[in-house]
Amino acid sequence: MTPPIIDTHLHLIYHDRLRYPWIADVPKLSRDFPLREYLAEAAKLGIEAAIHMEVDVATEDQEAETAFVAGLGPPVAAAIASCRPENPDFPTSLERIAANPFVRGLRRILHQSPDELSLAPVFAENLRRLAGHDLSFDLCVLGRQLPIAIRLARVCPNVRFVLDHCGVPDIAARALDPWRDGIRQLAALPNVACKISGVVAYAGEDWTTADLRPYVEHCIDAFGWDRVVWGSDWPVCTLTADLTRWVQATHELTSSCTDDERERLFSLNARRIYRLKPEAARPQGA
Repeated sequence: MTPPIIDTHLHLIYHDRLRYPWIADVPKLSRDFPLREYLAEAAKLGIEAAIHMEVDVATEDQEAETAFVAGLGPPVAAAIASCRPENPDFPTSLERIAANPFVRGLRRILHQSPDELSLAPVFAENLRRLAGHDLSFDLCVLGRQLPIAIRLARVCPNVRFVLDHCGVPDIAARALDPWRDGIRQLAALPNVACKISGVVAYAGEDWTTADLRPYVEHCIDAFGWDRVVWGSDWPVCTLTADLTRWVQATHELTSSCTDDERERLFSLNARRIYRLKPEAARPQGA
């Protein structure tokens, strides 16, 4: 059985509406990647709903990004909004963000930020406020930054964390350690889940499913089937593959798993962790 898929990590890029300073360094992403283009491929792959992941827009555009994607309609079912927990005025902005029922969680890009940013006491202090609003926090860190993720999850035990992209292992270099031990330590914390996403972007252009297997299987073994979700990381995944190839690779990686395990990975856990409605949205044009 091929289970329906909830994509927990969809990026949409509209250069005419929002500013993306970081994309200047990634020419392949310098064009628009609208919802209609994603749907043309996703609808054929069994993807029935998607959660929009903030795209690190200019600070002034953060709330505008959330408002825009909230108006797109199905299959975009929820959003993970951008935030700046390092700022003293974060509590005020959090109240505005939390008032939008479309938002299910927050993210602050850390893998391209100085480590000191997330190590400052105010960062953890502000993250702890998310628990009162039932909002999760997506951790986007490099493999070498897993100790930072572990520290944040430990000092914010009431906050739900989701580790993006399997903790960004260096798959192209075939590096398993110390990433592997960092994943084990993070998985030992019950308030953390792991997103099976993004790995193809770090695997080199000639990656094979066999290259991905040790990393994906280690994350699933460490976190267990109740704490893993799936994400496309579209269109970042197009740097080394297309959406179809990544979906096919995931099916190959889980081909020996039970139907129940695959359903938890592809949809059931996402509904619980991101508080989605029971019914999946069906793709529509946009």
